[in-house]
Amino acid sequence: MARLSFASAPDGLAADAGHPAREAGSWQQLARLIRLPNLLIMALCLLLVRACLLLPGAPWRQILAPHFGILVLAALCIGAAGYIINDYYDVKIDAINRPGRLVVGRSVNRRHAMLGHLLLSGIGIVVSGLLSPWLGLVNLGSAVLLWGYSVRFKRVALVGNFSIAILTAALVLLPELQVRTGQHMVWGYALAAFLLTMVREIVKDVEDMRGDAQHDCRTLPIVWGVPRTKWIAGFFVVCLGLVVGGAAYRVVVDQQWLLGAWLIVLVLAPLLWLAYHLHRADRRRHFAKLSAGCKWIMLAGVLSMVWV
Repeated sequence: MARLSFASAPDGLAADAGHPAREAGSWQQLARLIRLPNLLIMALCLLLVRACLLLPGAPWRQILAPHFGILVLAALCIGAAGYIINDYYDVKIDAINRPGRLVVGRSVNRRHAMLGHLLLSGIGIVVSGLLSPWLGLVNLGSAVLLWGYSVRFKRVALVGNFSIAILTAALVLLPELQVRTGQHMVWGYALAAFLLTMVREIVKDVEDMRGDAQHDCRTLPIVWGVPRTKWIAGFFVVCLGLVVGGAAYRVVVDQQWLLGAWLIVLVLAPLLWLAYHLHRADRRRHFAKLSAGCKWIMLAGVLSMVWV
């Protein structure tokens, strides 16, 4: 964010003119710090899992029950805390990889960032623990894993990728862990989320190689090289393609035409695009494009629940 200077402004007008801009900028930086768009997608995912997979046809009063709202609040607090602690420990790396998006240490004081992380983590754990001890333990484990990822795991080949993929799958499963309907389809979506997250995290490691290498990170492309890393990412793309293709075939056989068309056109076809461009990628901007593509595929996968 560009810094505003009021050195030439008349005294008395500087504060009045600058305050709204600083306030708006502060909110923008806060939204960037906690990855607000990602949190909104997380909330949408939880809502669609509950409404479309676990309680189809249920009245909205039952779907939007207070205990579900508490679950969503807890999950979003844990997610936001994870983003904050990741930025806290990645200040030097992000200064190289993403200097224009640096928040902690520039717009947000590091001490305040750590305080925000602890506060949000505590809220998420305590609030979910009020719902059930099991959910409290799940969120405690998620918070600890996110901290471990930020401090150490993300710097170890595949370990950090696997950690984030597990957490993404766990997010999909949270509503089922709360109501325990025994619905098997939610596990299929969790598996797809795990595989796609593995792909995206590996692609992001290639994108961030320069900053990671300068700070002694041992990520997959640094340890094994980019060509081998692309093959590993391709393996997970193929696995995901088989899962989505099998699901599309099954729903078409069951004459669920809208869901089948959605999976084929908006999920499976983009996966083929992803595989093709992954094979050809050899520049940082190529991997940045692939990372963004993974986000769109994930959003399309989440929205496919509407047609279940």
